[in-house]
Amino acid sequence: MKAVAYKTPGPIDRPDSLVDTSLDKPSPEGRDLLVEVKAVSVNPVDYKVRRSAAPDPGEWKVLGWDAVGTVVAVGDEVRSFKPGDDVWYAGSISRPGSNSEFHLVDERIVGPKPSTVSDAEAAALPLTAITAWEMLFDRLDVRKPVPGAAQAVVIIGAAGGVGSIAIQLLRELTDVTVIATASRPETQAWARSLGAHYTVDHSRPIADQIAALGIGAPAFVFSTNQTAKHLEEIVACIAPQGRFGLIDDPGALDVSAFKRKSVSIHWELMFTRALFETPDMEEQGKLLTELSRLVDAGRVKTTATEVLHPINAQTLKKAHAMLESGTARGKIVVEGF
Repeated sequence: MKAVAYKTPGPIDRPDSLVDTSLDKPSPEGRDLLVEVKAVSVNPVDYKVRRSAAPDPGEWKVLGWDAVGTVVAVGDEVRSFKPGDDVWYAGSISRPGSNSEFHLVDERIVGPKPSTVSDAEAAALPLTAITAWEMLFDRLDVRKPVPGAAQAVVIIGAAGGVGSIAIQLLRELTDVTVIATASRPETQAWARSLGAHYTVDHSRPIADQIAALGIGAPAFVFSTNQTAKHLEEIVACIAPQGRFGLIDDPGALDVSAFKRKSVSIHWELMFTRALFETPDMEEQGKLLTELSRLVDAGRVKTTATEVLHPINAQTLKKAHAMLESGTARGKIVVEGF
């Protein structure tokens, strides 16, 4: 089968950073589905792994986690899917990725693809939606108010993939006020188009801008990128006893300044359930099933802003470079082998 992979980690501008190759088609066992991949999207985890993680000697490293495709075979313990089913998922970081014609994935972290959108439109959503959903509802518990705080969430870096879906989930599933940060007119407009009540410019001091809104100190802050850069402003703006969550990878993070306000700190990695095969691993499949329903009901829309063709090394290199530029809005999708 066709696949896009590498043998030596490094920067995207190296000739062998991603290459077209051929691998053996896998066979499903146990609870695995074998999926014929139709579309994938790129996420920061793709380039972070590509820069630093080497495959076993003599092996290829296949990236890609978001995927949409059709089930072509199932393991002997599969209960929820059958050949011919169209599915979407974000996979497991501990297994080969989805940048291949056929891909194995555990049925417990898979949902039915929404029927009202294209493969490319659907492929933009799984990883970012799981990340946002778990952070908002499992970690920050935004439906539980903080005494005396404004029932509001500040989303730092709101125009990116995670922020774009987080805004929509908050507007559709809660009555929480959404304050989105974005630094350019076009990204601020994007955040407002998705439902943000307010936008502020994170290239300027955030706390003063939020205070000027006159709604009070927000109960929650969700940082999607550059957390270390914005940490002082987050400490200043969040309400006492508020809840702060982050998903990026700062080299160092001194959180001692939160102590005075008794702010709780929450990390989110959407791969955790699959990585450790936690007892509630199937919650991700349930989440994706509910998300599919929301998409088909017209309550959540795709965050795809760029669709590239086909799935090969040249196209994926372009997608990685676009994402690594730090200026991407929404999600970049790659469709079709």
